[in-house]
Amino acid sequence: MASKGKITVRNVPIGGGAPLVIQSMCNTPTQDVSATVKQILALENAGCQVVRLAIPNLDAAQAIPAIKAQTHIPLVADIHFDYRLALAAVRGGIDKVRINPGNIGDPEKIRMVADACKASGVPIRVGVNSGSIDSDLREQYGVTPEALCRSALRNLEALDSCNFFDTCVSLKMSNVFSTIQAYRLFAKQSDRPIHLGVTEAGGERMGTLRSAAAFGALLTDGIGDTLRVSLTADPVKEVYAAKDILKALDLHTSGARIVSCPTCGRTQIDLIALAEQVEKRLENLQTKLTVAVMGCVVNGPGEAREADIGIAGGVHEGVIIKKGEILCKVPEQELLPRLVQEIEAMTGERL
Repeated sequence: MASKGKITVRNVPIGGGAPLVIQSMCNTPTQDVSATVKQILALENAGCQVVRLAIPNLDAAQAIPAIKAQTHIPLVADIHFDYRLALAAVRGGIDKVRINPGNIGDPEKIRMVADACKASGVPIRVGVNSGSIDSDLREQYGVTPEALCRSALRNLEALDSCNFFDTCVSLKMSNVFSTIQAYRLFAKQSDRPIHLGVTEAGGERMGTLRSAAAFGALLTDGIGDTLRVSLTADPVKEVYAAKDILKALDLHTSGARIVSCPTCGRTQIDLIALAEQVEKRLENLQTKLTVAVMGCVVNGPGEAREADIGIAGGVHEGVIIKKGEILCKVPEQELLPRLVQEIEAMTGERL
């Protein structure tokens, strides 16, 4: 049995002081094995650590072994209503199950899922959101953080009564402030690992901003063990958004953290284009590195000195600064290739 403060999804620890885990969800039909595998491999390449699959029918559940055989990161089965799909997913080798015990209903069916998961060492995420609050709680409290928290605790109790404690929890609402409040209420009453998310967050831009607002508040409170940025977009963009949010909070354990100045009238290089090019070129860097892209000689050299490596612009030229030391001065058009060359030499990675 896992401790209440930690679960392990195949080989990925969640909670108990483990590093934050980035998740996403495929939007392919799960029974389309080739399309789903292709998407999972793209997610892996972007830095996703756990991926969820919709299991709406038996065909989807039966595709799990073939998908698992061709991918590398843990797979989570997303189950609604039909306990038999959860059992089929466990038989197929799924690494984690996401259910809402309240919409399965029958205690005996919940017990069957719990027993199957326990026998196979499969943890369960209790996923509740504003659309799945138990009806009596909704009538008593409305669609509120209090109702969501009480619903999550009740659903955990349903699994606890089956002697199953290998659980984590998500409490998602579409309103940022309500989401923050729901997670804070829950964290005061339970030490189960917490999966962060804002449901129905929106498209790439606003969905990222709303998720960042919620995650920033919660993570600075020490709340959250794993997260998904839910976007109406390519799932790969969810992973990059999550990585960027964690980098902004200095919580990501790998990849480039890019700091750049906002430009002003002193800037005499095309800093906006250069910063965009640096971000694009380094998006798959695995080594944790702070990279500065600064526009002028007033603040640039001093601020770049705080980074592992950086650029400070001049008059259509710039300097490369590594660990506080100026390496060289090069023309503007050579700044990006020279920066990349130095980063490759520092990290041993090919960019």
